[in-house]
Amino acid sequence: MPRTGLAYRGLVELAAGLAPLAATRDPKLRAALAARRGVLDRLAAWGAAHRDPARPLSWFHAPSVGEGLQARAVLEAFRARQPGWQVAWTWFSPSAERLAASVGADVHDCLPLDRARDVRAALDALRPDLLVFTKLDLWPELATQAAARGIPVALVAATVRPGSGRLGAVARALLHPGYEAVTAAGAIAEEDAARLARLGVPRDRIRVTGDPRMDSVAARVAAVPPDDPLLRLGHGAPTLVAGSTWPPDEDALLDAFGRIRAHRPDARLILVPHEPTPAALDRIGRQAALLGLPAPVRLTEATGPVPLLVVDRTGVLAALYGAGRLAYVGGGFGHAGLHSVLEPAAWGLPVLFGPRWQESRDAELLVRAGAAEPLAELGQGDARDQLARTWEAWIANERRRAAQGARARQVVEQGLGAADRSAALLEGLRAPGPR
Repeated sequence: MPRTGLAYRGLVELAAGLAPLAATRDPKLRAALAARRGVLDRLAAWGAAHRDPARPLSWFHAPSVGEGLQARAVLEAFRARQPGWQVAWTWFSPSAERLAASVGADVHDCLPLDRARDVRAALDALRPDLLVFTKLDLWPELATQAAARGIPVALVAATVRPGSGRLGAVARALLHPGYEAVTAAGAIAEEDAARLARLGVPRDRIRVTGDPRMDSVAARVAAVPPDDPLLRLGHGAPTLVAGSTWPPDEDALLDAFGRIRAHRPDARLILVPHEPTPAALDRIGRQAALLGLPAPVRLTEATGPVPLLVVDRTGVLAALYGAGRLAYVGGGFGHAGLHSVLEPAAWGLPVLFGPRWQESRDAELLVRAGAAEPLAELGQGDARDQLARTWEAWIANERRRAAQGARARQVVEQGLGAADRSAALLEGLRAPGPR
């Protein structure tokens, strides 16, 4: 039976000891530590009061919002197959807390630290019959202790980027016991399956089940009512919706928008910053003024369509893409990674994004399908020129725009069914006997 090594346990203890000091300079880490205070007591209280020994329990872990959406699609398919199970749901990033509250789990909370004593306490409290990690966020101490108790350990929506730090020699040595403990893994694609095997998952326990994100995105788009007021914000004009943008994206978009309006004054731009803080919104306003653009109107103040709309709230992007005829997805100019390109694709929109997209499998699928136009790895001025040219070409050639958008939607449709295949993988992985 695999066990974590002394080196891994020592590093976890060291990280736990240094975290409070680091949190004084990192608000996100500070929030994460605050969320973990008392988590073991809360899980123990729930277990004592609400854990039904007559019903099996599945423990789903999804670290952040993106993985949470994938896991939720699998959980919904699993519940359709096994409605009698109780469900525990944990997250790592505080940003995922609101999503966790919406999945209908019997108990949801942040993941305890991956220390041996904390893991023992959490397993004693929940007494799970199945442990499910999402994507790649597998914690070795939890996985190995669960496996030692006879609890099946699963991975769903498993994907490993070619440049993942987990593939390094030192990381693989530290994390190998956790991956070796996996009972069954559903990989997104064959190349992910091969890299999972490099991490330590036995190859005969890996199946390619696809990406449940496709099911999640399609369901969210289908759930938007046709009379949603957000959809009217783009009607009647060629509107580009730019989602999850950062300052480099916004600079390029505003510059290109000024050029587009010289030829198409009816064009509209909806900007959805990834972090719509007051400082970020004010910056967009100043940049628009410098370029002589119409003053941005914030979503909370808009009464109808405007030339330049800036979204000052979260949770509306999936619906807002439906207001556009074309889309831009942010993150491709920086190092944090390209954000999700699937929401606009599910709406049937062609997609633009910055030059650093190669780590995104979804972006690669769209590019291969001729449904997306990545900006070249050139200087900032060259990227802005290309952005303006492509934007204007899509406005001028509706047939081309519609054809690329249809190919984008087809990419999503071809991936449907992954959530149910993942649920089928989980079905039957129940640990034998009482716990």
